[in-house]
Amino acid sequence: VDYDAIKYLGGSDKVDLNNANVQAYRQFPGMYPTAAGQIATHGPYSKVTDIYDIPGLEEKLKDIMKKYEKNFVCLPPNQAYVLDRVNNGMYR
Repeated sequence: VDYDAIKYLGGSDKVDLNNANVQAYRQFPGMYPTAAGQIATHGPYSKVTDIYDIPGLEEKLKDIMKKYEKNFVCLPPNQAYVLDRVNNGMYR
């Protein structure tokens, strides 16, 4: 798949909230797995701050997300990547 924003799927310090797999959040201490899972299982998001509207999101997780807010981008969902946001078949 030719995708100009592939760098936001885990190849830079910026992560696309709508398309990146939960593994992309490992670079941000405290984000993986719980906060990353919440982001990946909700959405799509129109803007980065939409993540704070996830139903039932604990304040502790919001605080962690706010710490890295500048590292998040919100691009239009791409079906080639949305499908694998939670489980892309890569395991330790």
